[in-house]
Amino acid sequence: MENIASAFAPLPDETTTPEYRVAPHNIEAEQALIGAVLVNNEAYDRLSSFLEPRHFFDPLHGRIYEAAAKLITGGHLASPVTLKNFFERDEALSEIGGPQYLARLAGAATTIINVEAYGRTIYDLSIRRDLIQVGTDMHTRAYDAPVDDTPAAQILDAEQALYQLAESGKYEGGFQNFYESLKGAIDMAAAAYERDGGLSGISSGLRDLDHKMGGLQPSDLIILAGRPSMGKTALATNIAFNAAKAYKAEHQADGTVDVKDGAIVGFFSLEMSAEQLATRLLAEQSGVPSERIRRGNIHEDEFHRLVDASRDLQSIPLYIDDTGGLNIATLSARARRLKRQRGLGLLIVDYLQLLSGTGKASDNRVQEITQITTGLKALAKELNVPIMALSQLSRQVESRDDKRPQLSDLRESGSIEQDADVVMFVFREEYYLQRKEPREGTPEHLTWQAEMEQLYGLAEVIIGKQRHGPTGTVRLQFQADVTRFSDHAQGEVHVEDMY
Repeated sequence: MENIASAFAPLPDETTTPEYRVAPHNIEAEQALIGAVLVNNEAYDRLSSFLEPRHFFDPLHGRIYEAAAKLITGGHLASPVTLKNFFERDEALSEIGGPQYLARLAGAATTIINVEAYGRTIYDLSIRRDLIQVGTDMHTRAYDAPVDDTPAAQILDAEQALYQLAESGKYEGGFQNFYESLKGAIDMAAAAYERDGGLSGISSGLRDLDHKMGGLQPSDLIILAGRPSMGKTALATNIAFNAAKAYKAEHQADGTVDVKDGAIVGFFSLEMSAEQLATRLLAEQSGVPSERIRRGNIHEDEFHRLVDASRDLQSIPLYIDDTGGLNIATLSARARRLKRQRGLGLLIVDYLQLLSGTGKASDNRVQEITQITTGLKALAKELNVPIMALSQLSRQVESRDDKRPQLSDLRESGSIEQDADVVMFVFREEYYLQRKEPREGTPEHLTWQAEMEQLYGLAEVIIGKQRHGPTGTVRLQFQADVTRFSDHAQGEVHVEDMY
């Protein structure tokens, strides 16, 4: 046994000797920054948007900065004299010279011109210390994890910690000059002018819908809702394919990617498997009904069409995650990872009510849906991509004579309607009329047949809310056997022009 133990014992090498390292910090920068604030309180205005007391390595410096901030924001003067009363009995300050240390800080002050650069240095060092702490926590947890703490859970928590750190590690933000906003608006208009179709957003591949919305806009949360069998997933799948197929990008010299058209698409399918979605896409592109594809009831020429369609589908940047039971935090982490590793221009979630929040199980469903929709809207802004989330409608639609959906039909509608930038409903009157077939041979049956002929293959997308455009109804053609939406032959658009 001793021989076995000695065989696995580490070799006596200098690299195995533990070495204590002090976390990254810059005491001189902290002293110069606090001194600048005490000499000229206007320096605090350049720091308050990103620098907090917790970012200081020396806790005493953090407390001094916090006390000065309270005085300044309260409209009072912060100086070595006014701060003296706050720190007369501070033990940490007494060890380094007492209140006289405040005067020495003022003497070491940097100029107000350099104070922001000093602040960012302190901030960046704080983020590095936080990063070290995340790594230490990962290391300790991996060593001492109990049986029920799986590696997958550890990886997920580590990713979330890193992403939270990445978000808190941004000191950009706050107010910006209106010129910058104006420049961004002009750039967007120029891109729309140069792009085919004149769209400022990502094309859905459906002419009339694009005309109404200007494409799918970055940072928008788009809710696509409807009753079962209306074609929500089919429409979302069609849009996903159209955007991915149109993807064109140029790689710049600095390593960035300039997207000219289309988008890399991420599709969270919480209801259907990836194979089922792939079958739908194959049916749509090949023209072979999905039901016959599943049964293998196809002819030789249809099989060749399937092979050709599958080759085309292999090259498009469409990524599907069919994991069930996701919560909003996990979905957000995976979306961020996809954007970092592959890129991302459009995200689709099918569907909203199958997501769960990250709160306790005792939380009611309305609060949970609020957390989910708020999280999706925040994710859309963070990733700067449109997110299309599918949603079910309540049963009250079925009790009305006119079954066209409206905003009040959304389940837990308060938060969904409030957080969404666009709310669209899919409606097919043909579906309801088909189930009201009268007895054959009666006058009513002849009338029913005439109505069915008018409604055959007709679908409507009702835009019930749009922050930056009109509401109204767009007519589409729907081919049920291959689950394909296409432009209506007449291109008829009913616009209510409600803003």
